[in-house]
Amino acid sequence: MSFTEFGGPEVLELVDAEEPHAGPGQVRIAVRAAGVNPVDWRIREGQFQQIHPVELPAGVGIDAAGVVDEVGEGVTGVEVGDPVFGEGTNTYAEFAVLRAWARMPAGLPFDEAAGYPSVVETALRILGQVGVQAGQTLLVSGASGGVGSAVLQIARHRGIAVIGTAGAANQDYLRGLGALATTYGEGWVDRVRQLGRVDAALDLAGSGVLRELVELTGDPQKVISIADPRAPEFGVRFSNEAGSMPDALAAAADLIARGALHIPVSASYALAGAAAAHADSRAGHTRGRRVVVV
Repeated sequence: MSFTEFGGPEVLELVDAEEPHAGPGQVRIAVRAAGVNPVDWRIREGQFQQIHPVELPAGVGIDAAGVVDEVGEGVTGVEVGDPVFGEGTNTYAEFAVLRAWARMPAGLPFDEAAGYPSVVETALRILGQVGVQAGQTLLVSGASGGVGSAVLQIARHRGIAVIGTAGAANQDYLRGLGALATTYGEGWVDRVRQLGRVDAALDLAGSGVLRELVELTGDPQKVISIADPRAPEFGVRFSNEAGSMPDALAAAADLIARGALHIPVSASYALAGAAAAHADSRAGHTRGRRVVVV
């Protein structure tokens, strides 16, 4: 899957391409599924050109799960035939090269595995940056998507209470992940206050709530956004520089194996349906993860 110009989902094309090969420190996988992330369609639309320029034509996708079929120079601990999940480039494809990976926990389906890499790295990173501790309460705005689902479960595992905002249809989903839940929209700040004190907050949806999050925490340094580039205008940190993906994948595998992390696949799409996956992701209201199945 690739695009030759920036634009809407319609610019995506299913094309024949040369097979990639694993370089030093890399593995190639036969892709079974690729995670659909908001960053995928933001790149396709050209939103990140000033931050991370993309040369056209460009492929799509960074997360995937599959079976190792080529091992690059210097790589140890993994063999051809091993099922892995990880991060790479152009993962909406039959074959993709990964630069970071981990063995899949026993029993984990490929489609679910493809949904973990970026969201777990992001969740771990922003939980560390916001500095919330066991016994405190974290507010998560836009809590029902992939990153929110990971944040809620990791926070609970660490003894952190969570208040999550999401649409009316996702209230029970948030409660099932151990969060106190409320809807966004008019009056949401008062509803949050009724649920308890807020020690720190995360903006995962970019829905224009930073002023209110600062008001609820009382300190802009206790607010992190991954979705609103205007964050610095409010004294809030905009977090978009990834941390250690190998560490995140190892943590994800451990949490999954312990039964402490499960992010459901809300929708699956064929490779030829990637445009629909992007359109649905952009529309929001996600519960869990969307994936492209190859």
